[in-house]
Parts: sequence; structure tokens; C-alpha cells
Amino acid sequence: MARAGVASRRHCEEMIAAGLVRVNGQVVTRLGTRVDPEKDTIEVAGRVLPRRPQEKIYILLNKPRGYVTTVRDPQGRPKVMDLLRGIKERVYPVGRLDFDSEGLLLLTNDGELAYALTHPRHRVPKTYLVLVKGTPGGEKLWRMAGGLMLEDGPAAPAKVKLIGKKDGNALLEITIYEGRKRQVRRMCARIGHPVIRLKRVKVGPLTLKGLGPGRYRFLTREEVRQLRQAAGLKT
Repeated sequence: MARAGVASRRHCEEMIAAGLVRVNGQVVTRLGTRVDPEKDTIEVAGRVLPRRPQEKIYILLNKPRGYVTTVRDPQGRPKVMDLLRGIKERVYPVGRLDFDSEGLLLLTNDGELAYALTHPRHRVPKTYLVLVKGTPGGEKLWRMAGGLMLEDGPAAPAKVKLIGKKDGNALLEITIYEGRKRQVRRMCARIGHPVIRLKRVKVGPLTLKGLGPGRYRFLTREEVRQLRQAAGLKT
């Protein structure tokens, strides 16, 4: 399902568990059920998946603040999908950026790559520029780099640098190798310096160079190759 561009691997699992998937007319709720996409008829929420693989699409978006990183939003808020124009293929965001966060966001229908980029086992680096309230001392930055204990367990070690100060607040460069929900915000709050503004500037080899807020572009073949290599996939 993920490779067919339905949704992310995690969301696909949720759809299976919710009984939204049929194989040859029978509802399937057990994860890991084996199917043959060339022979079996697979329906997701009443839509039959095409047996011919979709063309793989890779889009790099500079997400502005004030947009949700979802395909649909019950509250009617602006979505990152609203920024895409003329894209016929169905793509979905890789990971998330909060409503008030901004920066680099990848959208694709390549489920294998999306899964590898978000799974902590593959250790794909994600770098953020973070303006925090106050100025954390060296001991707090050392704690953050070493791996803080968060509500859902210990965070993996990170790279943390103090790169500037403004009006009594600090600008940090933080690189993490996981993709847990609101992780950077929770890490900063844990050391007593909540986030004022957060921008993701790099994922693996990709940067926002030359891309203004709300703008997007397609990845080149070489960028896709480098991204797959960074995720530990065959190129």
C-alpha cells in the first residue's frame, strides 16, 4: 500500500487495523498478511489499487508557518497539499512539521524511501535552526546532546550547537537522528528553554538553498540517489 502511494507505512497499518482494506473482497485486519499485487485485487476504503506501479514523485517543499502537514484536516486549516499545483500523482508528507514550524518537507509516493527516512534505525540526520527562550549554558547543551529522557523514553544522542544570541534568547543548531512527535520542541522544553521559532533546514543531503517559503521543486535523479544512499537503500 505504501509503495502504491496510498499513505505512509504507519498510516497504512492504521487503515488495515481499522478494517478499511479488502483483498479479493475479504476484509483484512492482520498486519503482515501476504498478497501478490500482480494477482490479488486490493481495495482501500473502496478504491481498487492499480496493479501497475505509479511513477515515483519526489517533491521538496519549503513549508511556511501556519500550515498543517497532513493530507486532510477536519478543522479546515491550511494544508501543505494546498501549496502544490498541478501535481496529478498522489503524494504524502514524509514525517511532519508542526503548524507553527517551518522549513524543509519532503513529499513522495515512494513508500519504501518514506519509511526508511522516518525510521530511527536508518539514522538519517535532520537539522533544525531553533530560537529558544533564554540562553542555555554548556551543561544543558551537553545534556541535550547526550540524549535526554522524554515522556516516551530516552532520546538518542544529538548534535547541538549555540550559533547566536538575539535579545537575550539563543539560536541553536540541532541535528537529530529520530523523528518522534514534536521531538525538538520537547527536548528544548526539557532543559527549561522552550522554542520560540523552529525551522528544519536539512534532511540527509537535502537543503533549502534557493527555495523561498511556500515554494517547491522536484528532486533531481542525483538527489534521489543521494537520499536513498543516506537512508541505506539500494541506489
